[in-house]
Amino acid sequence: SLAARCLAEEALRTDILCNVPTYKGKVRAFHHAFSTNDCSRNVYIKKNGFTLHRNPIAQSTDGARTKIGFSEGRHAWEVWWEGPLGTVAVIGIATKRAAMQCQGYVALLGSDDQSWGWNLVDNNLLHNGEVNGSFPQCNNAPKYQIGERIRVILDMEDKTLAFERGYEFLGVAFRGLPKVCLYPAVSAVYGNTEVTLVYLGKPLDG
Repeated sequence: SLAARCLAEEALRTDILCNVPTYKGKVRAFHHAFSTNDCSRNVYIKKNGFTLHRNPIAQSTDGARTKIGFSEGRHAWEVWWEGPLGTVAVIGIATKRAAMQCQGYVALLGSDDQSWGWNLVDNNLLHNGEVNGSFPQCNNAPKYQIGERIRVILDMEDKTLAFERGYEFLGVAFRGLPKVCLYPAVSAVYGNTEVTLVYLGKPLDG
């Protein structure tokens, strides 16, 4: 009954929460979803509560953070694009100080020392305005396919950020993260593209 009160019917009826088995987990995922008050003015959160829609605004890069950030513990969430990536599509983490909108089509997430991101378009890791190498670190790494769920794993004890594709562990992308509150975040440039984020809780090892 709590899930029915908190969650939109669309979220319960579709497969958005298919990897969250319990109703308690579904409610928790909603509380960790994108914030309607902490995103670019050029995006809005759809009625399902989990999906960001970017309006077709020219020469703008737009992002969003979740309602809750993490300064301790281990956490996992899934992110997937439900529309074209455009020239830049970044998933990762950000502090509360990181900007969520800027001019032009750029890798907003990772553009300063307040955010860390993986650009799914060119498989580059981004932080402090610099490319920190390619990811995954393998020859001819496959490019992201629309609708493919990427699992993000934040370990505040080891201060690392890692990614999985499907159930394949792709490796640790960032090490030495600061001991501050870090929020799941994304940034997008393509008009009318949609990005969904679902918090899963503590990651399952193995």
